[in-house]
This record gives sequence, C-alpha cells and structure tokens, in this order.
Amino acid sequence: MIDQIIDFNKTFVAQKGYEKYVTDKYPDKKLAVLSCMDTRLTELLPAALGLKNGDAKIIKNAGGLVISAFDSAIRSLIVAIYELGVEEIMVVAHSHCGACHMSFDHFHHEMLARGVKEETLATIRKCGIDLDAWLEGFKDTPTSVRTTVATITSHPLVPKDIVVRGFIIDSETGALEEIK
Repeated sequence: MIDQIIDFNKTFVAQKGYEKYVTDKYPDKKLAVLSCMDTRLTELLPAALGLKNGDAKIIKNAGGLVISAFDSAIRSLIVAIYELGVEEIMVVAHSHCGACHMSFDHFHHEMLARGVKEETLATIRKCGIDLDAWLEGFKDTPTSVRTTVATITSHPLVPKDIVVRGFIIDSETGALEEIK
C-alpha cells in the first residue's frame, strides 16, 4: 500500500495538485481541534465544522483525549497556543468511538498473539508505565469530554484566556452536541 501511495504522490506533485492547499503554519481562525483519529472523521470533521485547509490545527489521537498533563496532545496544544497563536480549543469526541470500552486486557491478548513477550511487558511495567491505565479507554463519552476539557483548562501552562469547549460529533451526520 505504501508503494502505491508513493507513486500517487509523485503524480500529485508533478501535476501541482498541492497548489490549492498552500497556506502558512498559522491557523487563520486561531483554533485548535482535538479529536479522535477515527477514519470516519477524516473528511467529515472539517466539513461539518466548516473548516478549510489553513483554518485550524487539528490534533488527533485515539479517543481525542488528554490522558495526562504532559502527553503529546497537551504538548501539541501548548505549542499551538504559544507558537501558532491559537486562542480557542475545541475538544471533539464522536459517537460510536472505538476507544469507548477499550482495555489493556484486549490489547494484552493481541500483543501476545503478535509476538510481544510477557517479559517485555514486565520490563515496561518496571519502568513505571501503567499499561492498564495507558491503554484504558473510557466508559462514557460525555464524561470523557468533560475530563479532557477540565485537564486542558486547569493545566498550569494553558493561559486562562484560552477558550476551551467540548463537543460530541455524530459519526454519520456530523451534527455537534456541546457538552457542558
């Protein structure tokens, strides 16, 4: 598959397909969106929010979560605020998310089946990584959104003038529901 993508890319560049996407690194709407990496949202999310290339920084991960005060999602948001001028943040979870009810128990079985050794997992745990918590999903999407919004707004490096609001987008229709 990657070789097919590389071939496509060569044609894309040769035909100057990139020209309609040219913009700079600063989000025109001073907006960052933290959302899930779900493939249903790849085009639906920006379309449903009325965003075009260059409008916003879109940060995606499994579940659209901030799972700790210093994870990669919060790091990206801090950079977006201080380096790129972001003034507002939307946390956008979605309906029927695969991260809902995710657990290490499931991943544990899959890891072993794919050749990861118990010794490797034990070594990781000895280094202080709680795999159960790290690969835990969430049980309730609105609560998850509230928790992520609260983690962002209470972060000691996030200025108090940054607007942070949470939403759930319908994975089929794109309808937004604000979570207060």
